[in-house]
Amino acid sequence: MGGGLCALLLTISATVAQSGSLIATQVDTGTVLAVFDVPEGSGWCVLWHHSVQGFEVADCYENREGRMVLVRSHQPDFAAGLGHIPGRGVQMSDGQGGYWIEGIDEPVPNDAYILRPGVGFVDHQIRANGMEISLSALAPRARVRIALTGN
Repeated sequence: MGGGLCALLLTISATVAQSGSLIATQVDTGTVLAVFDVPEGSGWCVLWHHSVQGFEVADCYENREGRMVLVRSHQPDFAAGLGHIPGRGVQMSDGQGGYWIEGIDEPVPNDAYILRPGVGFVDHQIRANGMEISLSALAPRARVRIALTGN
């Protein structure tokens, strides 16, 4: 009986260790705007439209051993504020005139950051698990904390 209980506890512990949640919270009110299940090894992207050129930019993250890690970025053009920084990932063509910066592999300090979603066509969104949530629609210009928790 003791061995079975130990096996059950190890299974539960392994499951808890591999689970994680991505939570977007409005800082000033504490309102939870979105929650995504992001187990170990899974990822999500924060998307927005460039304020001058209007194309969609994506920064993509992954839950790596309970840490929020910036993995890659998609940038359709070399517009203002965009571009590859040598030594920070590898730039490669996306085959459509833009580029991916792959292998950034940069842990996010404290597994969280603050974003102030733009209004209108900028439309900051989180895409995870086949769903998209518009932070711009839920909390335009508000301070939003995006955090990986539960690991």
